[in-house]
Amino acid sequence: MVAKIIVSLWAFVKMKLILVIGIVALSLLLLSVRVLLKKNGRFSSQHISESKAMQQRGIHCATAQDREARAKTVNRINTKEM
Repeated sequence: MVAKIIVSLWAFVKMKLILVIGIVALSLLLLSVRVLLKKNGRFSSQHISESKAMQQRGIHCATAQDREARAKTVNRINTKEM
């Protein structure tokens, strides 16, 4: 009795696992179609500073914007003298 339940439960888990692996594989394949089919295919850069739309809005990466804001600060602490 218990063995039948365990076997049926294991079959259910196996089917779900196969389904999940299939969905993940299909998703990865669909995400990479352009890269795989194009001759010198590459993923476009995801870095903010290389995006034309962000450049038009004057948005840079967080590190660069932080550096610019700190440079403009009048009462900044000079950490080099510490």
